[in-house]
Amino acid sequence: MNKTFNDAYSAIDDIPDGSTIMLGGFGLCGIPENCISALVAKNVKQLTCISNNAGVDDFGIGLMLQQKQVKKMISSYVGENAEFERQLLSGELEVELIPQGTLATRCLAAGYGLPAIFTPAGVGTEVAEGKETRDFAGKAYLLEMAFDADYAIVKAWKGDTMGNLVFKDTARNFNPLMAMAGKITIAEVEELVEPGQLDPNNIHTPGIYVHRIFQGKGYEKRIEQRTTRKP
Repeated sequence: MNKTFNDAYSAIDDIPDGSTIMLGGFGLCGIPENCISALVAKNVKQLTCISNNAGVDDFGIGLMLQQKQVKKMISSYVGENAEFERQLLSGELEVELIPQGTLATRCLAAGYGLPAIFTPAGVGTEVAEGKETRDFAGKAYLLEMAFDADYAIVKAWKGDTMGNLVFKDTARNFNPLMAMAGKITIAEVEELVEPGQLDPNNIHTPGIYVHRIFQGKGYEKRIEQRTTRKP
């Protein structure tokens, strides 16, 4: 099976309007910059996006929000995006805010083939509204469903043409979890190598989970907030 694609545009070309897409990254670290740019250029509409963050106004998922491509956002932290706030308050954007650990575990459950998980996070809060709560050993747990994503789009440091992935530092955040969870997983990498060139002991995501892979380019690797002290 040939998993390699020439670029982001060919890798995401068949993503239709109305898709549910997972997008890896934490803040702006480890986000699939090339694929997001391609989705913006393709102008896919009515998307449900699952991502820890919602980008910033002029970068990442924020670019998709500017073009009104996102129908629903499922996230944990969205405080860096003014356009997101505007769309939320005006009723243009449906939003599901969930605890970060729950977001990660719902990704993990999808990757493991589990239909749902029980978690104490969110019990007794707005997060629990309309959801089943069950008692285990005297403690209340909330039923959360595994995600059902059509596509997972992730960004890795290195990968091989079989789809094996290696993530670097903080970029090893939601990317490995989401790579397991999509029906079709698309990986963009900074360096694409031939099979056998990656140390098998250091592979974070086995190629069995990855359906498409390409070597990206022109990464900006922005930082949301940079705080420094005077010399």
